[in-house]
Amino acid sequence: MAWEDIGLADPRAMQIANDAALTYERLGSPEGELALGQAVIYLSIAAKSNAGYMAYNQAVAFIKQDQSRPVPVHLRNAPTKLMKELGYGHAYRYAHDEPEAYAAGETYLPEGMREPGWYQPVSRGLELKIADKMAHLRELDQQARANQKGKKT
Repeated sequence: MAWEDIGLADPRAMQIANDAALTYERLGSPEGELALGQAVIYLSIAAKSNAGYMAYNQAVAFIKQDQSRPVPVHLRNAPTKLMKELGYGHAYRYAHDEPEAYAAGETYLPEGMREPGWYQPVSRGLELKIADKMAHLRELDQQARANQKGKKT
């Protein structure tokens, strides 16, 4: 339930469920039963979301029907001189060196692949904040792409 039905709406649910099971294994009855009971209460009232579960299933289905695609050249490691000459890793942007630790406008998908958008956070629990963060990152991407277009003209 913590993984499939609550998911990222309340990630603490996963830890609470695991801790309760461990407590029961270590202490037995009655303390372990109290841990399990309290975990059940927590899980029953936690915000619910199956968005992560749905996204995972969509990604797996996509992989099963799609072809293998090459890793973008700018993301490839270049341990040899030849690979460097072929452009491997050229123009790679290390996100931790970028503002907000995010390489705005960068793409990590194979060439020609659209952003799949499998994960759609719900408007409950922590996923509210995740949705806000995703929206903010999309805005940064749009600004970066607009700036790139402005530089090319």
